[in-house]
Amino acid sequence: MVQVSQKQAKVTLSERKRGSGAKFVYGTLRDEILDLRLRPGSPIDEVQLAERFGMSRTPIREALVRLAGDGLVETLPNRSTMVANIDALGLPAFYDAITLMYRVTTRLAAQHHQPDDLERIRLLQDDYANAATSRKALDMISVNRDFHAAIAEAGRNPYFTTLTLRLLDEGRRILRLYYQSFDDRLPQEYIEEHEAIIAAIAARDVALCDDLARAHADQIVHQIQQLFSRDQRQNIAL
Repeated sequence: MVQVSQKQAKVTLSERKRGSGAKFVYGTLRDEILDLRLRPGSPIDEVQLAERFGMSRTPIREALVRLAGDGLVETLPNRSTMVANIDALGLPAFYDAITLMYRVTTRLAAQHHQPDDLERIRLLQDDYANAATSRKALDMISVNRDFHAAIAEAGRNPYFTTLTLRLLDEGRRILRLYYQSFDDRLPQEYIEEHEAIIAAIAARDVALCDDLARAHADQIVHQIQQLFSRDQRQNIAL
């Protein structure tokens, strides 16, 4: 059964006005999964969700189908549903892929960007910096996706853009762990990494773009690896 707080248990009429039906359920559950309030592997009970949101099971099922398409929930052979696990054994392959895409798309953006591309990338960086200052992790995840997607689009290779988007979407919960490792207080130097990448793209410095993109990916990967390797055992006196 999905574990939710008392505050989460009831959805008020004013909250329901923000959306309706499956769209509202989808958005709410997506944020809770990405924020790790709904833990990987947690079972999802349609009956409980219908009661929580005050609606029939039809929009609940529609929302779950959409979440499954995002790779955030899984339907098991017995027709039950659970929050998708994070594939720890697959992380090295993910790290390889996202690092390569950061490098390739940033290099291509340096070669092929147009003025409108740079304007959009800079605006997204402003939004990212604001989200980081406000310690809004879900906003940071969302804008980071759009920032790197905009760089990929500036590279004018739709195949690389599609692959980059897939990796960014699959890595959203991993990125949540990254921010969580800093208690959502992202160091300013890591916010400014984006600024350096933008400057290199604007200068059309392909080699520098490659170096900065690799370094950007490396520091994220290393931070997550350190998080997973921490010894968090409790020294319990017996």
